[in-house]
Amino acid sequence: MSRRKRGMMSEELKTELAKELGFYETVERDGWGGIRAKDAGNMVKRAIQLAEEAARKSY
Repeated sequence: MSRRKRGMMSEELKTELAKELGFYETVERDGWGGIRAKDAGNMVKRAIQLAEEAARKSY
């Protein structure tokens, strides 16, 4: 039986990142499955950067 993994990013964060990175129109038109692997990777990199910045600020 196959189980889908829960996403680590909220829909709100994913949407914000897609807008920031310039591929939100693709998401609106084709859904998250329509983005390129490169765009998904860039979204993850940016999310990590934001998390690292937040962690530095909390010290």
